[in-house]
Amino acid sequence: MQQRQSAVLGLFEAARGFSLTAPFPRLIPVRQVFDSSREDDPAAATHRELARLRGTVEPGMRVAITVGSRGISNLATVVRAAGEWLRDAGAEPFVLPAMGSHGGATAAGQVEVLAHLGVTEAEVHMPILATMDTVVLGQCDDGPAVHLDAIAATADAILLLNRIKPHTDFRGPVESGLAKICSMGLGNQRGAEAIHAFGAGRLARWIPEIARKIMGAVNVLGGLALLENALEETARVVFVDREDIGGAGEARLLEEARSLVGSIPFDELDVLVVDEIGKGKSGSGMDTNVIGRRRARGVEEFDRPRIANISVHSISPGGDGNGIGVGLADFVPFRVLEQIDLYAMYMNAMTAGNSGTQRAQIPMVLPTDRDAIAAAMLTCGRADVADATLVRIHDTLDLSRLRVSESLRASVESGPGLEIDGEAAPMSFDEFGNLL
Repeated sequence: MQQRQSAVLGLFEAARGFSLTAPFPRLIPVRQVFDSSREDDPAAATHRELARLRGTVEPGMRVAITVGSRGISNLATVVRAAGEWLRDAGAEPFVLPAMGSHGGATAAGQVEVLAHLGVTEAEVHMPILATMDTVVLGQCDDGPAVHLDAIAATADAILLLNRIKPHTDFRGPVESGLAKICSMGLGNQRGAEAIHAFGAGRLARWIPEIARKIMGAVNVLGGLALLENALEETARVVFVDREDIGGAGEARLLEEARSLVGSIPFDELDVLVVDEIGKGKSGSGMDTNVIGRRRARGVEEFDRPRIANISVHSISPGGDGNGIGVGLADFVPFRVLEQIDLYAMYMNAMTAGNSGTQRAQIPMVLPTDRDAIAAAMLTCGRADVADATLVRIHDTLDLSRLRVSESLRASVESGPGLEIDGEAAPMSFDEFGNLL
């Protein structure tokens, strides 16, 4: 794979001398004030919520705890606390990777993804059991087969654990959360691929329907739902009864989660500069709800924000080279290509079907960060590029601190929840054109 990628990168060598200039704006540091309600002791909250299972868990019961591939605040803490409570109840808990095709669609790769998230056997005090094998539980009418992780199928019980948040591919009463980790996460690569084969526009139907079929076939104790505020902190830990997974209870939590997430505080932008994308940031590398681009065939696009051009400058190291989401950008520097593992990205994209192919496409590639941003400015559609509106963020999870062009000063000063946090400074690059 490395040799093939080197060959691909070689195609761009002729452009090494390519250089662009633009009137880069001075950037104002801005702080965005969000609802900062949070759970101060997630471990205690986990014990409190799981107390609702008292009398349900029997001594010696082997309980699988699902853990996905997303970066979730206090993930290892909550997983460890869930294991502690189950052991105190006499059970024998273990961690089960539940992440579809992530980690290169291999058991070892998925265990490695968990390690990047801080979930190791030493950290959570439980064994981690992983396989990509599944059993088929049945078939949906006019729909996909129902796959279940082979290890999960042998467990005495399953405790679903996941963050609830708006999905990047579709809108529906139930989106990313407990039903999704049950239907697609526990389905491993085969199950996720089967569901995605029907298109992103049908996910709102299949995710809850398949979750209900799985819960009808095996003993799902319920779910631990994690909600986060816009500062990436645990806002709430909530136990959800199995009857409410994929139903009204989970739908209510989704609406609460939607009210907590951060957003870019401008309806229109000429250029968005994103320092880093990755699977730990969002299932689509960048949260489509934040950037206003879904790029999933058959699914309606967002009304806002409307961003002319997006440049992306790095793939986070925790994703093992999965650069999914790079296709949501318009411009990248060569460095981003060097960081991508095409096998990991394409496996993820192919599994995701028509919601993945566009997001794995390679945008225009320029030699340096400076060139990529210059290209984004020069093609944004503004006659006087010096007046372009530009925002720089670290990633789509971290929206509390922004750097915005002086052309947006009036909008910041009149915008609710926005505070100027310092003096404007030039956009800076090192001698190699790398962003500082």
